[in-house]
Amino acid sequence: MTVPAVLAAIRAAEAEAGREPGSVRLVAVTKGQGLDAIERAVLPHAALQPGGLPLGEGRAQELRDKAALRPDLEWHFIGPLQLNKVKYMRPVTLIHALEEARQAEALADAASKWGRAPAVLLQVHNGEAQKHGVAPDDLRRVHAEVAATGLTVRGLMVMAPDGDPEAARRVFTDTARRAHDLGLPELSMGMSGDYDLAIHAGATLVRVGRSLFL
Repeated sequence: MTVPAVLAAIRAAEAEAGREPGSVRLVAVTKGQGLDAIERAVLPHAALQPGGLPLGEGRAQELRDKAALRPDLEWHFIGPLQLNKVKYMRPVTLIHALEEARQAEALADAASKWGRAPAVLLQVHNGEAQKHGVAPDDLRRVHAEVAATGLTVRGLMVMAPDGDPEAARRVFTDTARRAHDLGLPELSMGMSGDYDLAIHAGATLVRVGRSLFL
């Protein structure tokens, strides 16, 4: 699917869910894609979404290299954040997958030297043993610890279990409830195969990659 087709599908899902048009923002996942492919497949359509199309990178060095060439673009980091890669987060507007206070402390320390700090989302563990994230019962504590560093916690992020729409629906709905309970407005939920379910559950950001480059 092209960017216009994905945006049309997002608008349709918003309407089906009874949500305001434009309440869900597409994050174009560009990890593994060269700048030439991004400039061909994504950037010509940025004006179709109010505020433009943020680009989501999951590898820190790849983010560093692309952002150095295109500092004018809005970059999000969507992968696990290793402490030794915090130094590459300077161009980032939003980090989707913070998991613990020590990441926040390292990021806040680096940001004090940069003069600006990315906003962050806390990644919620989805119950699969191999996945990253904060255990749901620990969210309130981790949220308080991260906020104490001075970083702005804007919301939660979750990845649904693969290949199980009912499990995905449950995870999305539960994560939305937890964000509401914490007073957090942003929900990064849903990818190429399940963003319609995420939108019905309340997602405000959906992360779509492979569909945009076919």
